Amino acid sequence: MHTGTRAMEKAERTATRAVRKDVPASFVSRATRIGVGRALRDSVPRASHARWTPSTDHRDPIDLLEKSNKNRLQELVPIRYGRMLRSPFTFLRGSAALMAYDLATTPNTAVTVQACGDCHLLNFGLFATPERNLVFDLNDFDETLPAPWEWDLKRLAVSFVIAGRDSNLSDVDAREAAVDCVRAYRESLRKYSRMNPLEVWYDRLDMETIIAMAPDEKARKIREQYSKKARERVLENLFPKIAGAVAGRHRIIDQPPIIFHVAARDFDERVREGLADYRESLSDERRVLLDRYRLEDFALKVVGIGSVGTRCYIALLFDEMNHPLILQFKEAGRSVLEPYAGKSRYDLQGQRVVMGQRLMQSSSDIFLGWARGRRGYDFFVRQLRDMKFSLPIEGASAVQLKRYAELCGWTLARAHAKSGDAATISGYLGKSDTFDEAIGAFSVAYADQTERDHAALVKAVRDGRVEALVEE
Repeated sequence: MHTGTRAMEKAERTATRAVRKDVPASFVSRATRIGVGRALRDSVPRASHARWTPSTDHRDPIDLLEKSNKNRLQELVPIRYGRMLRSPFTFLRGSAALMAYDLATTPNTAVTVQACGDCHLLNFGLFATPERNLVFDLNDFDETLPAPWEWDLKRLAVSFVIAGRDSNLSDVDAREAAVDCVRAYRESLRKYSRMNPLEVWYDRLDMETIIAMAPDEKARKIREQYSKKARERVLENLFPKIAGAVAGRHRIIDQPPIIFHVAARDFDERVREGLADYRESLSDERRVLLDRYRLEDFALKVVGIGSVGTRCYIALLFDEMNHPLILQFKEAGRSVLEPYAGKSRYDLQGQRVVMGQRLMQSSSDIFLGWARGRRGYDFFVRQLRDMKFSLPIEGASAVQLKRYAELCGWTLARAHAKSGDAATISGYLGKSDTFDEAIGAFSVAYADQTERDHAALVKAVRDGRVEALVEE
């Protein structure tokens, strides 16, 4: 980060000479901040982002993955590796810590935003707002932290190249999807740099807009189907699949090793303490809502790929009319970006996640909160499912992947504009495709690296260095 830091300091000195010393940086004119960004190109040329070489000849992806397992439930780690084995794309999804290590060695401008930290294409999707509108947005913030804006964009672009290869697309098409993603980010960020702060915060991409943007009838029908599927992913449809009646009580159904009850003598007591601590993180009106429900059952649920092995639980609650509510308590460790971007301002890692999510999303779950358990583990809390739906990319055509890439680039630009200096970043990016093409080249090179790292994991499992459980 040293090159970017020096570049930013030089650009800031240029801006300082252009304005009164008593004017905060956030109140410097857009034109001046555009100029600050443009000046950053001298020290961090946009074309420099195309390069990728590992930081050392001794970079061992398995060692780095093993370090990220340190605080996980060790009996679940083989499931994590089993899911990562499936393809280079699932490997990418499970290796945010490895890519953070690599991204920290690449050029950046030292302009920070609230970063997602695990920004790949399947961490975008549909979900319901509190007003019951269906929106498209980022939906995973386990690793969120203030960090250079380039890191999110590079990881997102790489994910399109790897997903394209997974769908048997040519490297030309996969690279074009990555470039389209970056172009949409660049053009959208320039648009946001012209808006006032309230306009940026009010902006959102809802499903009705996405359907209206469909370029043809076929695309419109596909998007309408996605909307229908998302609206079906609600608690009423989920509840019968994971819960049932046992001795006159509603109970979560054990489905080991994915869902199971924890057999610990003091577990029920710890759960109730955690629920009370979570309640304190909510605003007063949300506490009134939560208090209308009683806790009925609690179980561990294995989720995702990168999250496998972390302590993730589901809580089953009911109101007085026996209507269910399912909350997810998901462990929040320190962000994978922390060794390279610095510690969070929040001591509670669940609070870090929640505040990052609220800062990046256009709208967030009404039950979003955090807690710290008796044993010192931090959690963030949200509803388990509320029309949450990831758009299917497996087998996507080149055209479909490129259209999705544009949506993701647009969405990431809005998320970064909420917390960061859109004008400075926009000034750096400019109006040409120089940066877009550089990230396209980087994405192909890093996709090759991911394939090599995936092969290293396959070999490590074959040699018995690590254990993997491949689920049927």
